[in-house]
Amino acid sequence: MTDLAQTTLSASAKDRPVMSEKMVSFLGALFVVIGPMSMALYTPAMPEIVQALATTESAVKMTLALYFAGFAFAQLIAGPLSDALGRKPVLAAFMGIYCTASILALFTPSVEALIAARFAQGIGASAGVAISRAVVRDLFAHEQSSRIMNMIGIILAAGPAVAPTVGGLTMELAGWRAIFGVMAILGLAVMSAALFVLKETAPVERAPLRLGSLGRSYVSLIANPHFVLSSMVIACTVGALYAQATFLPFILMSRVGLTPSQFGLSMIAQSGTFFSGAVIVRWLMKRTGAPRLVAPGLMLVGTGAAMQTLLHVWEPSFARVMGPVALYAAGIAFVMPAMTTACLAPHGKIAGAASALMGFMQMGLGLLMGTIGAWMGDPVRAMGTLIPLMGASAIASWITFRMKYGVGDMPEPAPGVIATIPPGRTFGKQ
Repeated sequence: MTDLAQTTLSASAKDRPVMSEKMVSFLGALFVVIGPMSMALYTPAMPEIVQALATTESAVKMTLALYFAGFAFAQLIAGPLSDALGRKPVLAAFMGIYCTASILALFTPSVEALIAARFAQGIGASAGVAISRAVVRDLFAHEQSSRIMNMIGIILAAGPAVAPTVGGLTMELAGWRAIFGVMAILGLAVMSAALFVLKETAPVERAPLRLGSLGRSYVSLIANPHFVLSSMVIACTVGALYAQATFLPFILMSRVGLTPSQFGLSMIAQSGTFFSGAVIVRWLMKRTGAPRLVAPGLMLVGTGAAMQTLLHVWEPSFARVMGPVALYAAGIAFVMPAMTTACLAPHGKIAGAASALMGFMQMGLGLLMGTIGAWMGDPVRAMGTLIPLMGASAIASWITFRMKYGVGDMPEPAPGVIATIPPGRTFGKQ
């Protein structure tokens, strides 16, 4: 072999990512699913928990609200921790918290203990979303990143829709406590993948974790209009799914009259349209590129949001509630790949922090809208008011982003930021 060929081969091996696109897609989806699944898995059991623990509907709603809070705020710690200490150890440690909390919830004697366990679950699950997107940013850019984000987005947005189906069937077969057993098994699966399958992708040269530098990272992100606008498009679309998760159980079961298993199956109307939209997006990205799919997606989001305002004037039925929800979900599939890539691309050295803040905005907005909806009292009125407001805000953020940066603005990482196999390390070994 000639010296030139050896040099070319050596350079090729050096630039090869530590994990393939398919492996990162699989792991990213697995790490992401823990959050939305845990949020929504037990929503069909919420009315029964009120009776089983001799408590109130408001107290049971707090188990969901505190999960939101733990999930949203802990991301702000998990992301930067993974920047400083590495993706693998941080994800495994947070999954340990999650598994412990799931077991405590399984044997909870009171609603107060359940609220505490759910809060701890939210803290543990937060690392999955923040770290999965940081791993993608560590390894890939351009359309590769958008393709992976498309797959991760399927799980992230479909999780709250699929989970009630699993939860409803589990509850009817084995009771509501068994749902937390399912969560514990899911947590063990994620922890095992983090320990034995995930390769370390964080930058080799890591800055030590200091509160001052952490604060400056978040300040710089919040002061960056590109980051804020792209994050708001995602937060106002995906965040609506989290807000709806607090409204739909009480609308469809208490007002429309569905059973827990029927409620769970009804969520297929949401997850099915999102999945269909994601498959279409995957095909279209090869022809148009991801950025040009955002505007059509927001048209679907806007249509679904406008239709939900009609809940103020008509009596809710399955079709009147889930039809607009399905349109909104389909639109999200078009929006997420390009906007997630655009949001994270310029921030290679603080990818964990950027991913965490983006996730916080999604969950935080969902928590805020869910809390406002609880204060409003009537879940039908809340959904007909707050979800359209979120859709309109997403469209306004995208219009502002496009006017400022253009439809195809996708900043790429600085040279040398994308993780490759370090010198002296063989492919597949740590």
